[in-house]
Amino acid sequence: MTSRRRERKDEHIENYLKTSGYSDPLFEDVYLDHNSLSDVNFDEIDTSIEFLGRKISMPIMINAMTGGGESSADINEDLSSICKSLNIPMAVGSQTIGLEDDEAKESFTLIREKDMVRIGNLGAERSLEDFKNAAGMIGAHAIQVHLNVAQELFMPEGDKNFKGYYENIKKLIKSLDVPIIVKETGNGLSKATCQKLIEAGVKYLDVSGKGGTNFIEIEDMRDFESDYKEFYDWGVPTAKAIIDARSLSDDVFIIGSGGIKTAVDVAKALILGADMTAISGEALRYLLLGSYEACYDYLKEMNRRLKIVMALLGVKNIEELKKVDYKLTGRLKELVG
Repeated sequence: MTSRRRERKDEHIENYLKTSGYSDPLFEDVYLDHNSLSDVNFDEIDTSIEFLGRKISMPIMINAMTGGGESSADINEDLSSICKSLNIPMAVGSQTIGLEDDEAKESFTLIREKDMVRIGNLGAERSLEDFKNAAGMIGAHAIQVHLNVAQELFMPEGDKNFKGYYENIKKLIKSLDVPIIVKETGNGLSKATCQKLIEAGVKYLDVSGKGGTNFIEIEDMRDFESDYKEFYDWGVPTAKAIIDARSLSDDVFIIGSGGIKTAVDVAKALILGADMTAISGEALRYLLLGSYEACYDYLKEMNRRLKIVMALLGVKNIEELKKVDYKLTGRLKELVG
C-alpha cells in the first residue's frame, strides 16, 4: 500500500504538468482604476505582512503539493530552500504517507530545521493523534486540514465516505496546540461551507478555488477506463470564493489560492478580501520544467511586480492595497450578484 501511495504521489506531479488549465479563477473580471497621481516612492513600497506571529516578506506562500513520492524529497528540499531565502511560508503536501511509511517521512522532516514558517497538511478524516504527529514531524507553526471530496470521488482508489468531517474539525480546533487552516484542494470553499467553518471556530481559511490545480483532471488521467471531462469545470472560482468568505467575517484570515500566477492576480486577490495568497502548481512548473533558479527568480520577480502594481494604484503597503476600490464585470459579477 505504501509503495503504491508513493507511486500515486509521483503520478500526481507528472499529470499536473499535463493538465489543460481548463478552469478560470475569474480574476480577469476584476477591474481596477489606474492612478495617474500615484504619490508613492517605488523603493519605499512595503509588501511584508504578519502571518502566524512572524513577519514575512510578501503576501505569498508556497502551498501544499508534494511529499512521500520518489521525487518529493528533492522537490521539498528545493522549495523549502527557496522559501527560506525569500522569507515566505511553505506548506507540505498530505502527510498521511509520512505517518505510515518511515522512508517517505524523510521527504517531510527535511524542512523541520529550515528557518521559515512551516505548515503541515492532513485530510479532515484523520485523528487528533495523527494531526499531532504530523505537526511534530515538521515542527509546524500551523497545520492544514484539507477537504478533497472531489479528488477522492474521482480517484480510482479514493475514499467515498465523507461522514464526520465537520465534527472532526471542531474537535481538532479545541484540542490541537497549533492553528488550523481549513483548505480546499482546488474546487473552492463555498459561502455556506465558510459560514459553517467560521461558526465552528476556524480562524484561517484557504479557499483554494477553481482555476488552479485541477485534481479532477489529474485523477481522470490516472483512470484509463473512465472519462470525466464533464466535471473538469466543477467548483467555486477563486475570485468568488474570496469575496464570499470575506463577506462573512472581517476577523477570519483568508488565504486566496487557486490559479494565482501573476502579481496582478495576487493584488486582485488581496483587494477582493484575501489576507495572503498561495501558489502551488505554477511554482512547481517553474521548478520541474525549468530549474531551482527559475523558480526562485519567478517568485522574487513576483514581489517586484507586485510593487509595480501597488505603484500603479498609489498604495505603499499591503493594508492600503486591500482598501483599493474595484468593480466586477462579466461572469464574476453575475455570480456574486
